[in-house]
Amino acid sequence: MVACLTQIGYEVTLLTDELLAKEDLSAYASIVTGVRAYNTNDRMRVYYDKLMNYVQQGGNLIVQYNTNNRIAPMETKIGPFPFTISRDRVTVDNAAVEFTNPKHPVLNTPNVITQKDFEGWVQERGIYFATEMDPHYETVFSMHDPNEKPSSGSLIIAKHGKGNFVYTGLVFFRELPAGIPGAYRLFVNLLSLPQNK
Repeated sequence: MVACLTQIGYEVTLLTDELLAKEDLSAYASIVTGVRAYNTNDRMRVYYDKLMNYVQQGGNLIVQYNTNNRIAPMETKIGPFPFTISRDRVTVDNAAVEFTNPKHPVLNTPNVITQKDFEGWVQERGIYFATEMDPHYETVFSMHDPNEKPSSGSLIIAKHGKGNFVYTGLVFFRELPAGIPGAYRLFVNLLSLPQNK
């Protein structure tokens, strides 16, 4: 992910535990957590308040998918409002994507996202979607595998203070290294979410 974002012109800082603990996070327009960060790093619960304050002050926090199951339940708070990580996924890489909130900034700024941006995706659309979402969260997509019920939890966004919290199960970790243009365009929009007034 770091190499992918650097390649398109972003200045990327890898936030180690030490930097997360000591750094003034307001220096960063967006912070992106790695996949399963809350599953693999126990210290993420320690940084919860600091990350939520970062969002409140105007930052964008983008959390990529984490897992949740009976063997390893997700007990750490992640977002500013409650949601549950499900086992919902869309494994068909060309499954239809319905745009349910077409005027949302994430679909329009700086790139206008269309169906074309979901062409050529590899392996799957997304995994470990959000469910049981607090009403503060907005959704923008609905998708499903054949003969499965639609899910709207692939990408959820909540305004929190001046900033934005995002949880996404969309498989950017596959699509960006694969060079999928639409995935890059959508990810740039996530990084560019505007501050709230």
